[in-house]
Amino acid sequence: MITHYAQLQLHTVSIQGVKQIYQQKLGFPVIYETDEEIRFQPTAHFTLSFLEVSEPLSPAHIAFEVPHSTFDESAAFIRDSGIPLLQWPDGREVDEFEKGRNIYFRDGDGNLLELISHSYITEGVLPPFGASKIMYLREVGFPADHVIQLREWFKHVLQMKTREESDIFNFVIGGTAHAIVSSTSRRWIPIAMRALPPRGTISFGVTDASFIRQVRSHVEEQSILFESDEELHFRQYGYSIRLVVAANFDAQIPVLLGLPLSVAKGSAAYDKSPI
Repeated sequence: MITHYAQLQLHTVSIQGVKQIYQQKLGFPVIYETDEEIRFQPTAHFTLSFLEVSEPLSPAHIAFEVPHSTFDESAAFIRDSGIPLLQWPDGREVDEFEKGRNIYFRDGDGNLLELISHSYITEGVLPPFGASKIMYLREVGFPADHVIQLREWFKHVLQMKTREESDIFNFVIGGTAHAIVSSTSRRWIPIAMRALPPRGTISFGVTDASFIRQVRSHVEEQSILFESDEELHFRQYGYSIRLVVAANFDAQIPVLLGLPLSVAKGSAAYDKSPI
């Protein structure tokens, strides 16, 4: 089973520009740096990296989960860092919805970043990191021209789940990882930013090697080119996807957090594989 986002690699036109935002403004620790790549460690279980390229960029949309009880502190930290918060058409910066709150801002490459909190998530399971108090990467946008095909592929091959489905916008969930499978015609709020498939690699943490073997079997059946050893790396629907066994991430964390579609290990639903 998929447990979380383990790593996200995006493209940039300036390593130094990325460093100024993510290290100097957001306080993400740098764990690796060359002239062409930089990696940050915003939480213990997630790595954010950037590869410098000489080509046009497609901005991504990603969302970090922060504790609901300290959301105001996280929002104040972003505001005080000097990074402008994006405004809704009515001028507000903070959006309040039924079960949470969020704010949006952008980095130098135009990536749309979000801090989001949910009242139903149990705090204390994952420690918040840094002054922004990030617990984990919750969402990555997967804009697609063929939404239903991508959504069903995630469900069938990666065993991810949905609660509600539509032809233009879906949350497809595995553990703490929420893939936003939406139409390229649906713009990202709150600034109506065009939803473009970002370049880079999305890495999912998984429970064990047997799951990787199951996915590899499907990839082979679909004649998708892949690379595989202890990991699995392939491209599908224009996205570069990597699966890696994350031994240091407890598969029970989504259950302990109280995420709606999480399943306790040992239950019939957990043990039964749809593949």
